[in-house]
Amino acid sequence: MALMITDECINCDVCEPECPNLAIYLGPEIYEIDPDKCTECVGHFDEPQCVQVCPVACIPLNPQHAEDNESLWRKYRRLQAASLP
Repeated sequence: MALMITDECINCDVCEPECPNLAIYLGPEIYEIDPDKCTECVGHFDEPQCVQVCPVACIPLNPQHAEDNESLWRKYRRLQAASLP
């Protein structure tokens, strides 16, 4: 599954620079996660880095974007291929 940021977000700015896929961005009120770019850090780290640094634990799995581990790996490979020159 992709992750999501809930309205408990305090806009502390620590999650955005941790995302290796640049999936986290500042929305109109709080940070948001682009589910098309979120791989839960599969391919980069063993655990989602944004979840590790979030001081208020407001980054759960997004139930609207259910994905298994293989789907996350496919997304990772697609994102990596798209970033090649």
